[in-house]
Amino acid sequence: MTTTVETRRPAVVTAAVVLVYIGGFANTALGILVLLSRYGVTDDLVLPVSLVGAATILLGLLTVAGGSSLARGSGLARALLTGYLVTIAALQGLALALTELDPVLVVGVVAAVAVIVAVWVPPSARRYFRREVPAAAPAPVV
Repeated sequence: MTTTVETRRPAVVTAAVVLVYIGGFANTALGILVLLSRYGVTDDLVLPVSLVGAATILLGLLTVAGGSSLARGSGLARALLTGYLVTIAALQGLALALTELDPVLVVGVVAAVAVIVAVWVPPSARRYFRREVPAAAPAPVV
């Protein structure tokens, strides 16, 4: 018989998961807007704007996919989502320079930084992602 140890998810991690889902869907929509904004830029910027939009869509969808693993306490999901969010923030900074979607992009960067801070800084979040898996009970000797 195995026993499992249930650990309550800290409120800050729950808030981060909600922000990940909202941010992932928002980044996907933002990527579509950036992709569509290629029709309003000069000919030499069409390719860079298209690539930034496509990358933002892809990373937004990957972020949504990683949200459930983050909710379960996966340290790998936390690391991957941090990488995704840093990349998204960099892409949004690039899109900020290339397009005219300034207020939307600033909100996206702030949300990405808020999620990164929520899963790495609070002590309760660090403990939640570092929790130990109980070792299997030794087999009885007969």
